[in-house]
Amino acid sequence: MLRIQGLKKRYKTGDLALQGVDLEVPEGQVMALIGPSGAGKSTLIRCVNRLVEPTEGDVFLRDMNLTKLSRFGLRKARRRMGMIFQEYALVERLTVMENVLSGRLGYVGFWRSWFRKFPPEDVREAYRLLDRVGLMHMADKRADELSGGQRQRVGICRALVQNPDLMLVDEPTASLDPKTSRQIMRLIKELCEERGLAAIINIHDVLLAQMFCERIVGLELGAIVYDGPPDNLTPEVLTRIYGEEDWSETIGKVEDEEEEDPEFIKAEEALISAATP
Repeated sequence: MLRIQGLKKRYKTGDLALQGVDLEVPEGQVMALIGPSGAGKSTLIRCVNRLVEPTEGDVFLRDMNLTKLSRFGLRKARRRMGMIFQEYALVERLTVMENVLSGRLGYVGFWRSWFRKFPPEDVREAYRLLDRVGLMHMADKRADELSGGQRQRVGICRALVQNPDLMLVDEPTASLDPKTSRQIMRLIKELCEERGLAAIINIHDVLLAQMFCERIVGLELGAIVYDGPPDNLTPEVLTRIYGEEDWSETIGKVEDEEEEDPEFIKAEEALISAATP
C-alpha cells in the first residue's frame, strides 16, 4: 500500500528532521507514530502527501512514486490520501455540509466548485457520512458553532468523502478532552476497518495509541527507534523513544470502556435500521 524508502528532510535552517526513514504500511493497517515533539512525526506525514517536500528518498502509494509527480499529477494523487488535521482546518463561515463537500474539490471542475454545485451522489455520500458520525442534525450549522469533537468529526467526514486509499492523521486528539479523544480514536479505527483503509496516526498519547492502533512506530530525532505491536512498549522502549522517566504508570493497556454517547448511539441505531429488511 504505502512504501517509504530513504526519506530525508533537511530544512533551510540546516535541521535534519528525517534521517533516511524506511517504512511500509500494508493495506488496512492502522499505525500510530509516537515520539517527543520535534521527532519528525508531522514532517513524515506531510512528506507523504508533499505538503512538505522531501529532501531525499521516495514515497510509493501502491505503484505510484509520489515524490516524482508533477504538480498536476500530485493534485490527482492527493485525492487518494485523506488528511485529518490537529486544528481541524475547517472554513468557519461555511456550513458543516459545505465543509464536508470540500473534500470533493479535487474531483469537480473549477466553476462547479466555485458555485458549490456538487453531483447528487457526492451530496448523498456526505449526508451518509454525517449520519455515520452522528452529525446529520448539524448539517446546516456553521462550523464555528461546533465543539472541538464535532469539528474533528466533520474533518473525518471531509477526508472520507474523497474515497481515499490512505488516511494521514496529524494529532487528532491534541485539543480534545480525554473522553472525546477516545471517541474520536475509536471512530477513526472503526471507519478504517469498515473501508479497509490504511492509516498513519501521529499521536502524543501513548495509551490511546496502545488502545486503538495495531502497530506502533516510535521516532526519535527523525529516526525509527521502535516498530512493533502495542504490547511490546516496555519502559525500556519508551526510554529509548522519549528519554529517562518513570514509565510504569504510562504503559499497560487501558480498558476501552464504552461511553454512553447519544450521538453514536443514534448513528448506530440508524445504521442497524437501514440494514434491516
